Amino acid sequence: MSTRRPLRAQRQERLMAELRRHGGVRVSDIARELSVSELTVRRDIDALAKRNLVTKVHGGATLPSSIARPVPSKQSRATFTVGMVVPSLDFYWPLIVGGARAAAAALGVQLQLRGSSYDPDEDRRQITRLIEAKQVQGLLLAPSLDGERADEMIDWIGRLPVPTILVERQPDRWTPTTRQIECVRSDHALGLEMAVHHLYERGHRRMALLLSKGSPTSAYLLRGWKFACADLDIPDAAVFRESVAFTAPGHRAIIDRILDECAAARITAVIIHSDPDAIAFAQFCTEKAIAVPDDLALVSYDDEVAHLAEPSLTAVRPAKTHVGRAAVELMVSRLLDGERRPTQRILVAPELIVRQSSISRGRVT
Repeated sequence: MSTRRPLRAQRQERLMAELRRHGGVRVSDIARELSVSELTVRRDIDALAKRNLVTKVHGGATLPSSIARPVPSKQSRATFTVGMVVPSLDFYWPLIVGGARAAAAALGVQLQLRGSSYDPDEDRRQITRLIEAKQVQGLLLAPSLDGERADEMIDWIGRLPVPTILVERQPDRWTPTTRQIECVRSDHALGLEMAVHHLYERGHRRMALLLSKGSPTSAYLLRGWKFACADLDIPDAAVFRESVAFTAPGHRAIIDRILDECAAARITAVIIHSDPDAIAFAQFCTEKAIAVPDDLALVSYDDEVAHLAEPSLTAVRPAKTHVGRAAVELMVSRLLDGERRPTQRILVAPELIVRQSSISRGRVT
């Protein structure tokens, strides 16, 4: 019996089902799942957008914003302008920015985007420019909060003259200036727990965690790792803090050392943050004749490009589009309600995407 590609109506129904489930979709993912071209998917998105069923964003689509809005009137329809400062405009952040833009467009909000870097001084420079222009009524910020200057940065943000929401960031502790700082971020600790439980269910009892150096996500991932290891009575000593992407100096020697330590500890699975590191790790395993997943199962964290690896990598996918949407919606709620509304901190659960790298045909001993 020959397989038939889905008709246009069936494709669009599948696309809408994925949007209702995840809040956002990527053209490349839908094209691969439906075995059609990316151009076909883009045409479907265009057709749905004309019916106001979806909002187009770079590389995909999101659902229109669902926040309750006041009945439009000349007085209540005054638009807000919100500034957004993110540390990168390429890896990880485009879907968050896309979700924010979609929500802003649906709510009549103007979004002023600024790219920064993982540098506190540059963060301050971009934030100050937005404030001094006196055009923004609120700020969505993803500042660098690493190192000794983190408390100083949080204190400075807490004293800004407009409402502020942190995106994929959260103050470590309460202070008088942080009590009004709201945040929306992925629940990375939960995502890491999902990865450990998935591997445990596949029979793995000795695992390792490879954390990317200098990432603000690492602290949350380590917390989830410790929770999961405690729950499942798994040794949690095998934690490596190294950058092993192709661009990292000496990455091959580092991976070789990690693999030696894993072999000595009889480790059968490794969770790696993030995709570039996981892809480099998987490629080196192939060169060393280490079969993935039969000899060593791998799970990546981020799912930006994990499907491009060989074999394709099981990955934890943060709901980045939802994070961006929720941040704008929370800001609009704050601007409309003012001080009457209590401070909110929103956690958005990730999703585990199971692929070939963690599904071993043999038994784990």
